[in-house]
Amino acid sequence: MRVKDIVVENQIGLHARPAAYFVQKANEFKSSIWIEKGETRINAKSLLGVLSLSILGGNKIKLIADGDDEKDAVEGLANLVSSGFMIA
Repeated sequence: MRVKDIVVENQIGLHARPAAYFVQKANEFKSSIWIEKGETRINAKSLLGVLSLSILGGNKIKLIADGDDEKDAVEGLANLVSSGFMIA
């Protein structure tokens, strides 16, 4: 299991478009992936789950992955968040 705390640098947080990019990226991995904000943990592969967290810019979240590609999953998602959700 891999865990990484990150701060969402994007000013507007994970509203619809960045959340969709995040979920799309999460679904590229085989591992089970979760996001924790405070006491709430959701499936990072669920758009409704990600949106339900109401993640704003400056919020601290925890990425958790468990599976064969857990390291790549956590690093890939952390990089996406730190890039401001710029996708290639």
